[in-house]
This record gives sequence, C-alpha cells and structure tokens, in this order.
Amino acid sequence: MNRRVFGQMMAAAAVGGALARSGAQNAQAVEPRFSCEIALLKLPSFDRCIEVVAAAGYQGVELISYFQQWSPEEQRRLMAKMRSLGVMIDMLSGLQASFAIPDQTEEFVSRVAKHCTVAKGLECPQINIKSGKRLDNVSPQAQVTAAVENLKRAGDVAAENGINIVIEPIDLIENPTIFLSSVKDGFDIVRAVNHPNVKVLYDFYHEQRVGGNLIEKLEKNIDWVGLVHIADVPGRHEAGTGEINYANIYRVLGKLNYKRFIAMEYEPTFDAVASLRKSKVEALRGMAEGRKVVG
Repeated sequence: MNRRVFGQMMAAAAVGGALARSGAQNAQAVEPRFSCEIALLKLPSFDRCIEVVAAAGYQGVELISYFQQWSPEEQRRLMAKMRSLGVMIDMLSGLQASFAIPDQTEEFVSRVAKHCTVAKGLECPQINIKSGKRLDNVSPQAQVTAAVENLKRAGDVAAENGINIVIEPIDLIENPTIFLSSVKDGFDIVRAVNHPNVKVLYDFYHEQRVGGNLIEKLEKNIDWVGLVHIADVPGRHEAGTGEINYANIYRVLGKLNYKRFIAMEYEPTFDAVASLRKSKVEALRGMAEGRKVVG
C-alpha cells in the first residue's frame, strides 16, 4: 500500500470517528442506506465485490448483468453469502424493454413482469428501466404519451409483485440516440403516470453533463426521486474529483429528509474499500449538516 492510499484511508477513518461522535447527538435521525454499482469496481468476481461493499459499511449492490450467468446453485450460495454480510441487491438493471416506444405496450409489460419475477427471486425491491431510442418518424409527444401509458401498466404489474420501478435518464454524450436524457423530462413523465411504484433515478453525473442546475431540480421533485446515483464529472470518479459540489447536494438531501438508497456509481481512483467508506462518510456528514439547518 503506498503512502497516498494509506493517507486517504486514515483520513476516512478519522472523519468517520468524528461523524459517529456527532451522530450520537442526533440518534433519532434516520439515515439512508448505501449501495454501489459493482461493475465500475472492476473486481474479478461477484464474491469479491460483495466483500468490498460490506467492508465499506454498505448495505446494497446494484447489478446489470452478473445475475444472468448464475446457475440456481450459484445463486443460492451467493444469496446466502450476501445475507451473512448484511448486503442486499437493491436494484436490477439490464431490462431489454423500452418504455417510450409506441405500439409495443404488451411486449413491454410482459418483459417487465418477467423482470419483476427475477427481482423477487433475488430479493431485490427495485428495477431500472430505460426509455429506448428517440424515433425519427415519431413525434416527441407521441413518445411521451407512450411512456406514460406504458409506465402506468408497468407500475400496476410492479405493485402486484411488490417491486418498484425507477426510470433513468441517460446523458446524450453517453447515449446520443436515447429518448429520455434529462431528469426534468423524467419528472414530468412520472408525474403524469402518478403511480407510487414509478419514480425517477436521479443520476447527478448524467444530469450535470447535459443540464446542470442539479439542486433546483432535486428540491422541486424530491417526492418523485426513487434513487440517487453519485459520480463526479469529468471522469466518473469519486465525489470531489471533479466539478460537482456534492457537499451542497448532500446538505440538500439532508434538508429534504431523503431516506432512500444512495448509490455510488463511480470508478474508484484508489483502494475500493477506502474510497467507498470515505464517500459514505462525506455523504452522511453533509446530510447531517442539512438536517441541522432545518432543525
């Protein structure tokens, strides 16, 4: 271990101790849970991923494709290991269905139902759905109408299965052809859907790349936020490595009493356990400061 990594680990430990002492004075505060999109950890196995996440004090992992290769025996073994480490799968991505494509409602709803079944089998409460492509021969309003109708149906299916849906806008730099590219439009859609099981995944990294104005959008739409993703711009690394002022975002999340998962979706620039632990400490510290402002 080099001096830089050692120093970062020690700093995270020191801040964590200070946070624990201050937290004792605010024992009634309900803290959010933390998760990590494990693909960006670049680790050799799912076993190692959950070990790292648990060592960092996180409660969840997010999966895109790992689970698709598991045999029934492997799934049972890994689920048992996660339970023993106090880690759950908090969200599944990778559903091959798009909610903003007209005239595909039945196929879309069928695929959502199958994905809900998979999620239940993995004891996962939430699935992530993307909009699909922007269609050249279809008006944007027709795609919005299709999105609302499809998500209403999907919300009912999800509710029957005890599953929540989050829709995720992706920035146009990463995906130039996607239909839903901003949280503003995402919030407009879920308001029109008006279903308790359908909310927006607010990914600050994606939104900063195309729109900015992160805090105002968060404050105006907090009731429709189902999950937040954390990574800095540029580079998609830890908060504090780029241009986003995450200290202010965490304060606002605290002020707004956000209690859902906070998911780190970044590639660590140093030891993964130390990086994730430091990110959690910084988030909790900022949220505690935000609650003090309200109190």
